Amino acid sequence: MQGKAIRDRLAERAQLPRAEGRIEAIDLARGVAIALMILSHAVSGLYGIRQLPDWGLVPVHLVTKFSSSLFIVVFGIALAVAFLPRVGEADWPRRRLRLMLRGLEVLFWYKVLTVVEMMAIFPREDILDALLYQRFPIWVEILGFYAIALLWLPWVLPLWCRLPLWSRLLLPVAIALAAGWLERHATFWGIEPLKALLVEDADHYTWGQLSRLPLVLLGLLVGEALLRGYWSAWRARLLLAIAGGGALMLLAFFSLAVAAPEASVHDALMAVARNAGKHPPELAFMLFSLGGALVILALCLQSGAAAARWLRPLTLIGSDALKAFIFHIVVIFGVFRFLLDAWRVYDYPQVLGIGVALVLATAGWIALTGWFREKRG
Repeated sequence: MQGKAIRDRLAERAQLPRAEGRIEAIDLARGVAIALMILSHAVSGLYGIRQLPDWGLVPVHLVTKFSSSLFIVVFGIALAVAFLPRVGEADWPRRRLRLMLRGLEVLFWYKVLTVVEMMAIFPREDILDALLYQRFPIWVEILGFYAIALLWLPWVLPLWCRLPLWSRLLLPVAIALAAGWLERHATFWGIEPLKALLVEDADHYTWGQLSRLPLVLLGLLVGEALLRGYWSAWRARLLLAIAGGGALMLLAFFSLAVAAPEASVHDALMAVARNAGKHPPELAFMLFSLGGALVILALCLQSGAAAARWLRPLTLIGSDALKAFIFHIVVIFGVFRFLLDAWRVYDYPQVLGIGVALVLATAGWIALTGWFREKRG
């Protein structure tokens, strides 16, 4: 009888209830991801990773490696919570269009911020190449991933809902393996930018649509579980499973580091802090980054609305991720790098302080513009 129940569960399709309210903890988790991203961008954009002292790499800069995985997973969670229960309804085409228009908006700002990032560093010819996808920026490239994903993922969500649970569970692993094989063996007809956009390339700092898709799908799975269990007695077990999964990934990372014949755990941590294995994604980096991301996600969800209130600046940042991204890139690269010519003008503690201040300033900017919008009616 129990075996039949498991088989029936694995055959279930994603017919989900609507959220019983806004999960502010999702905004908090997204805000944590962006805050870590702001710290990382401030340090690397004004000082440079290669110049960091060891204590700046481990532990300070090491912690920021959770941000990219957390940001992409939360992107998948938000899609699941806000849109999966609406798939198949009469107004789904309108919602799909809204997602795609959001993708075009993000794409516009990605191109604008590409110019902002590069104008103090590169000649006009290189900037034009980046705008035409002949090369890629660094600090704003995750926005490019987000924009392209929003243009095609809305068409995939109905298919995702029709898949049985067992295939939804296997699909992230299958796509990760396929993307890894394509990155190593496929030539993509010699079109390097195409390879970079799909599965990443060692010569370009890109976020591949296929290589990072497993993180989005993992977010969809977590979002499904939240819709089913966040407001029920299953909440504690669900959050324990998320935290436990993250802890197991971190344990696997440290196990690999201990087993390495010619390196120590400290060497492995330093390698991650220096972005070794980030682009294209490699096992050690992803175990560390995703493992930490899941632990942070579980802590945010466990703390719930109370933590979202106490950590209001982070929740504000997470509530308007695009505005937060625009603001901090303009300040770092438009104001400091371009107007003030502040490349390596400050020492590392000062740059770290600028990063922390910029997190608070970003939250203040979002609050201020929200207040203006509210007063205008």
